[in-house]
Amino acid sequence: MFAALHGLQRYISIPRVAKHHLCIWTNASVVPGDALVVVAHGDDTTIGVLQSRIHEVWALRTGTSLEDRPRYTHTTCFETFPFPVGLTPRDTAAGAPSGPLAEAIATAARRLDELRAAWLNPPEWVDWVITPEEEKAGFPQRPVAKPGHEADLKKRTLTNLYNARPAWLAFAHKALDQAVAAAYGWPDYTPEMPDEEILRRLLALNLERAAG
Repeated sequence: MFAALHGLQRYISIPRVAKHHLCIWTNASVVPGDALVVVAHGDDTTIGVLQSRIHEVWALRTGTSLEDRPRYTHTTCFETFPFPVGLTPRDTAAGAPSGPLAEAIATAARRLDELRAAWLNPPEWVDWVITPEEEKAGFPQRPVAKPGHEADLKKRTLTNLYNARPAWLAFAHKALDQAVAAAYGWPDYTPEMPDEEILRRLLALNLERAAG
């Protein structure tokens, strides 16, 4: 894993067990624990595909569970997932993919990340700080609550955000899903497409690639 992460400034983290399907950026200076699935890619297109509803539907069906919470199992959720043509991890191993479809996914993924980051750490609530020792070690700046906002900031978690799922978050996800569906060549995709239809198409692509 460390060999795969070498040279990256960030990598994708997916919680093994969580109420919601979440893919987040982690600074390369942070050593991941075993509660995370690590994807050694630093491009916005890959995280966009993984954060999409299309991958979430596949992961929920092929993964396991811990009590009432889905468990993301990399051998079944990630390794079997048929990425869009030209956007597989092997295709993107050398760097960020190019082309209008890849860029559309990347743009939507960046927008989602920016919106989530702004909600988690509102600029009027936090100061970004770093000690000389942290900077020397290569750590990123960290948010510290401004006086009077400590309790408010503790409530700003991704779980709480996705529990509430405000309209702006839902809209950002729909834009990302639409871009990922276009990369699959699904012009008929809509948010109302049943999960079973998404799974049917993904399974057909999975079997096609396995046969090839």
